[in-house]
Amino acid sequence: MNSVDAVIVGGGPCGLSAAIELQNIGLSVVVIEKGNIVHSIYNYPTHQTFFSSSSKLSIGNTPFITAIDKPKRNDALVYYRTVAQLEKLRIHSHERVEDVTKVKNRFVIQTDKTIYEAKYVVVATGYYDQPNRLDIVGEDLPNVYHYFKEAHPYFNKNITVIGGKNSAVDAALELQRAGAHVSVVYRNDTYSKSIKPWILPGFDSLVRNGEIKMYFNSDVTKITETAVTVNQQGKVFDLPSDYVFAMIGYHPDHAFLQKIGIQVDKETGRPVFNEETMETNVDNLFIAGVIAAGNNANEIFIENGRFHGAMIAESLKNMS
Repeated sequence: MNSVDAVIVGGGPCGLSAAIELQNIGLSVVVIEKGNIVHSIYNYPTHQTFFSSSSKLSIGNTPFITAIDKPKRNDALVYYRTVAQLEKLRIHSHERVEDVTKVKNRFVIQTDKTIYEAKYVVVATGYYDQPNRLDIVGEDLPNVYHYFKEAHPYFNKNITVIGGKNSAVDAALELQRAGAHVSVVYRNDTYSKSIKPWILPGFDSLVRNGEIKMYFNSDVTKITETAVTVNQQGKVFDLPSDYVFAMIGYHPDHAFLQKIGIQVDKETGRPVFNEETMETNVDNLFIAGVIAAGNNANEIFIENGRFHGAMIAESLKNMS
């Protein structure tokens, strides 16, 4: 059994930040990540530009310096890899945590490869691996995706993008530029206020010129291999669709949180935790990062979730 002071579950920016902060107060720390570090960022679209400036994405004492104010996906991958090396973080990647149980005053962490023992556990698993579902016929067809990587494969194809926030708009723009025939289906009656302000004017111009077809006040009710069925305020019609991108958001892995003893509010999806220390209802079991926001993915980002590790470290220093 591997014995350490603390195990961090999740190697995203907030998990790495927590590991750095706990190391800085003298704890031995292991980060366990089911993919590679910052796996969610790796899964972003190839040419993704961050909403935040690089200074607001930095962790530890290593500045995130880029030639332009808003870094791209690859800039972030290089930065977080570099931080992990400089901070000499102990990271066990491609290893999945399956269970966390408490035995007296210690935790036993079972993974798909081995067993760890630790006094403290920090869960920083994010939400990007848990896409929201449409719960409609055809959602699980092989031509339906909840993630968008890049547009080139969809040249001259009919594409339906479901959703109206940043991920949906970014995907629609990339697809249109690559020569796809794009329709966007969005349940609200106008554009989301969360859309990046430097993106919306160009997107709206394409819609007004008919180069992207935009369907407000609409829901997709069925998906087949060749079309989607849309209900627009009672008017039902089919859109030819070779591929569908359901960009409707993501949520925390509530089942895992509850399995390890963390209470979760049914309405908000928020774990029960102390907002000053990030400690959950289970003593010495903490959370960090976007999972603290529950279902409201627009509440916590890297730029504020990166401070949770310092809050945890401070609370542990005060306890000792």
